[in-house]
Amino acid sequence: QVQLAESGGGLVQAGDSLRLSCAASGRTFSVATMGWFRQAPGKEREFLGHIIWSAGSIAYADSMKGRFIISRDNSKNMLYAQMNDLIPADTAVYFCAASGSIGRLTSPAQFRYWGQGTQVTVSS
Repeated sequence: QVQLAESGGGLVQAGDSLRLSCAASGRTFSVATMGWFRQAPGKEREFLGHIIWSAGSIAYADSMKGRFIISRDNSKNMLYAQMNDLIPADTAVYFCAASGSIGRLTSPAQFRYWGQGTQVTVSS
């Protein structure tokens, strides 16, 4: 099992930045890819981007390119998401997820492990 715990969400104003963190624990050696998703009320869970844990290669959803930057610290089993120039439409619960697979993983169904999520609210 892999346990994931997100932190760093909060209430911010439009134009602000936030850095989300995700701490991984447990059988982290089984993790090949970690990703970020978000889910707004009444909407489906949306892929934001993922990182190949060992190689560090990153893929982003087209909608997030330029404002959303994924990074990781392998030594600490930490995943990060830097979000810049936030807008009210970014309001959602943000989740990190982990998969034992490698590839273009963009569907929630492709990730086995999930954190509890952290709320991000952007006011106008």
